[in-house]
Amino acid sequence: MNRFEFLTTTLGLITFAKNPIMTMRDYDPLILIGKGNPKFVGSDFLMLPEVESALKKMTKAAKKEGIKIKVVSAYRSYDRQKVIWNSKFVKFKKEGLKNSAIIDQIIKYSTIPGTSRHHWGTDIDIIDESQPADGDLLVTKNFHGSGPYNKLREWMESNAKKFGFIKPYNQDPTRKGFLYEPWHYSYAEKAIEMLNAYIKLDAISLIRDNDLLGANLMDLEFINNYLSSHVLGIDSSLL
Repeated sequence: MNRFEFLTTTLGLITFAKNPIMTMRDYDPLILIGKGNPKFVGSDFLMLPEVESALKKMTKAAKKEGIKIKVVSAYRSYDRQKVIWNSKFVKFKKEGLKNSAIIDQIIKYSTIPGTSRHHWGTDIDIIDESQPADGDLLVTKNFHGSGPYNKLREWMESNAKKFGFIKPYNQDPTRKGFLYEPWHYSYAEKAIEMLNAYIKLDAISLIRDNDLLGANLMDLEFINNYLSSHVLGIDSSLL
């Protein structure tokens, strides 16, 4: 059974029929895992042209409400994601966690290199630049209650879909995988296409990397569970 068959039968995802207008496209596998040379636009943060166009329209609309959308992360290459992963692995190792516990801790928020939605140029992390904030910006408390980005979150929840953006890691209690990320949005039209293409790849060979700390612990069972819970543990409208 290949990867696509596994995901569409064992996981019961019925070939993404909820989005019949989306057509399958052929994507370079290297681009899907962050190793290719995609045609991105942008200076500080790279993304697909379609994403940039929609983002500009959304940013303009938000500005009328006193919100200044600022992207703080967009495309990430495989190598960049590996640096993030290995740095966190070393950090948690120094804190005394065992290898399996380290991986469990990392994948609360960070993806295994080669599996990140940020590889596709479809996803962005945003803040409200008009609001001052100290320390780590992308933390949940900043987007709720008296946090500096609460107004941004409320506006996005009411308006993001009008511009084609959906929050993949929402607060749905039935969703598995990565923890809630109120700062993370996917440009749905392109992200759905790329996910459809991605799930046909041989994820096991993509994830196994001699330079990736903890890779020796990622056996078939772990990878299948990770694909089910984390890669596919997103807002259902993005499937």
